[in-house]
Amino acid sequence: MKVWLTHHRKAGLLALRRLVAAPVNSLLSLLAIGIALALPAGGEMLLANARQLAGTTSAAPQISIFMAANAERQAATEIESRLGKYGGIRQVLLVTREATLARMKTNPGLRDVIEALPANPFPDAFVVTATDERPEAIERLAVEFRQWPKVEHVQLDSAWVRRLDALLKLGRTSVILLGALLGAGLIAISFNIIRMQVLTHRAEIEVSQLLGATDGFIQRPFLYYGVLLGLGGGIVAWLVVGAAALWLRAPLNELLRLYELTVVLRSLDAHDSALLLGFAAGLGWVGAVISLRQHLR
Repeated sequence: MKVWLTHHRKAGLLALRRLVAAPVNSLLSLLAIGIALALPAGGEMLLANARQLAGTTSAAPQISIFMAANAERQAATEIESRLGKYGGIRQVLLVTREATLARMKTNPGLRDVIEALPANPFPDAFVVTATDERPEAIERLAVEFRQWPKVEHVQLDSAWVRRLDALLKLGRTSVILLGALLGAGLIAISFNIIRMQVLTHRAEIEVSQLLGATDGFIQRPFLYYGVLLGLGGGIVAWLVVGAAALWLRAPLNELLRLYELTVVLRSLDAHDSALLLGFAAGLGWVGAVISLRQHLR
């Protein structure tokens, strides 16, 4: 075990020395990988902040139940009692026809028209807030409420929930697709860089093979080189995303203040940062493995 750890430590140090030995080429490679990874990482950061903003600005979806215009107050009282005992409902608000009439009369454009009517044309209504805010759950409640006696119309306020979910799913899918495409590009970059490393150290490899070195011993420094290359690119991507978040925070906060919102733009959290670095290191390793199988035969 100790010998195995010693071999891996030496291979890692050798890969690090090779990376540092060509600082300009290494820096350009890390920048190329970092910028490629920064695009899907930045997209994930924006999606996380969009979900946070949606959670703080969106009210809970509601169901509006309108009684029949000729329904008596006793019918509305029975529906109110039934809603109060119904499971899955968080809040019920009764809006009487008298309250609606008084509110409409405050509109100067409607006051004369309403006063000319022989009777109150507005029905009693209920505004229901469900416990389960999923659109399908709200629609199930609406279907049942439509079957209740003296209920004329049921209106859903869940269309915006479906639109928001669809937009977030589209954004998530786009980020995954972009990450897959750029990940393939990162593998191609690692493939070519490891290929150049193999060509540069071809004489050293041949001597090691003549001395009886195993394939694992020869490949190990190149694998570590690919991992370090990917990890370094991931760190560059993390720095780019963090710098972009800091740069955009002030103008975004100024824009949100105009809408009386106080959401702060956040960079990648610890979980997403670990995923980014692990993903980058893994792609570098995959590119190195493919390149070594191709060029160390």
